[in-house]
Amino acid sequence: MIAYLVHDLLTMTAQRLPDKTAVICVGGNHTFAEIDRQSDAVSSELARDGVGRGDRVAVFMENSVELVVSVFGILKAGAVAVMVNQSTKPRKLAYMMNDCGARTLIAQASVAPVIAKAAPQIPSLSDTIWTSQPQGEAPAGRTFAEILDGPSTEKPDLSLVDQDLCMILYTSGTTGTPKGVMLTHLNILSATRSIAQYLENTEKDIVCCVLPLTFSYGLYQMYCMALTGYTLVLEKSFAYPADVLRRMEELRVTGFPGVPGMYATILQVVPSANIDLRSLRYVTNAAGPISATHIREVLELLPTTRFFSMHGQTECARTCYLEGERLLKKPGSIGKAMPNTELYVVDKSGQRVGLGVVGELVVRGPNVMRGYWNMPEATAAKLREGHIPGEKVLYTGDLFRTDEDGDLYFASRMDDIIKCKGEKVSPKEVEDVLYMMDAVAEAAVVGVEDPVDGQAVKAFVVLREGAKLTDREIRQHCRVNLENYMVPRFVEIMDSLPKTGSGKICRRELVAPESV
Repeated sequence: MIAYLVHDLLTMTAQRLPDKTAVICVGGNHTFAEIDRQSDAVSSELARDGVGRGDRVAVFMENSVELVVSVFGILKAGAVAVMVNQSTKPRKLAYMMNDCGARTLIAQASVAPVIAKAAPQIPSLSDTIWTSQPQGEAPAGRTFAEILDGPSTEKPDLSLVDQDLCMILYTSGTTGTPKGVMLTHLNILSATRSIAQYLENTEKDIVCCVLPLTFSYGLYQMYCMALTGYTLVLEKSFAYPADVLRRMEELRVTGFPGVPGMYATILQVVPSANIDLRSLRYVTNAAGPISATHIREVLELLPTTRFFSMHGQTECARTCYLEGERLLKKPGSIGKAMPNTELYVVDKSGQRVGLGVVGELVVRGPNVMRGYWNMPEATAAKLREGHIPGEKVLYTGDLFRTDEDGDLYFASRMDDIIKCKGEKVSPKEVEDVLYMMDAVAEAAVVGVEDPVDGQAVKAFVVLREGAKLTDREIRQHCRVNLENYMVPRFVEIMDSLPKTGSGKICRRELVAPESV
């Protein structure tokens, strides 16, 4: 049997490894056979309610086995899973549900107050399924326990093909109105196979995921689990890092996907708590560039662990990766295209640029999204004609350059570039210099409005525990290592930096008083 559809991955692995543990989370261990059987029950329930091919069903919950079961159950019904992060507020929930026309919502009890506030503004919502019975005001619905004990029905012949829609993932909204990224079964299968290939995942791996499965980076940990048969350890968050890292030690975890801020925390917690992570075969970083300093320190802390520095977007899952010894030889690079993907850099007119020239990254491959739901103009801006007639390629909005070996280096997002004194300043270039200081744990650089220079450079810095550093010392360090126009005029030392639900630093929340 060949997996043409995403849910085939789970069914095939459940047939091959029925008794192997698929998911470890609060509440116990769950085998592939159990998850496959329970997702069949969810699929049957949705079918009885009239949910079918192409209908949208929203999933609103934190990391849990119920989330895994729900997604595969929705796909088995031929429907489209719409992922809603647990931290979503009523206004945004109503927007997403109305935008995609979802009439069914599968949710955990803890988000019932949010749903209760949003429901009057969601006329399409007609059915709610709860993972457990909510307390207080909440829309009526059935519970998972009732569904799993209910009658099973034969799987319908949906005649799905890999071009059918599989998921809608809404962007975080940090750049405006959230956009619903439409992903087909082919998009997700292609990305999953490529990711598992370069990470060399096998059924022997045990991967710990603290990232929300409702976001692309976390979601593909679940799909790689279904493809390869590895065990997925689901944590609700990284809010208590010492506890998570202790569990990783106990379970002998072999893989860990993280974001830059998590590695800053690991570098502090692991040595101080004397945690043994020698079982880690690999760690990955995405959702934002990580400094060369932190990469070097992680490799020193975990000398037998492979570090994969990656770049990706919701619109295409992943683009490129760099790992191993090449990371130390090429600090700041994130390598070449992942398998079955072509990448190139273009100027404003769409022409390919030469080596070392900064331009926009373009992605070509089966992992590129179908488009944005209900947003033809935004889709046309992002998906443009490629060099093969009729083919659409993805213009990422991210600025990169390539070296003589063809390896890529991230410069900035196009809308993050700071224009100071007529010069263009890449926030990442300034942040890399800030990370050269041993006392700096996290840094973010933004532009603030200035009547003379257009924009002034401002740096926000989080210090390592116990470290002392003044804003004057930070600016002096930058003067030694940066051109004058790139040196931050303002420096603010903070306890923490604001993050999006996917763990990215949220620059738009770093509103400086000077810009108000």
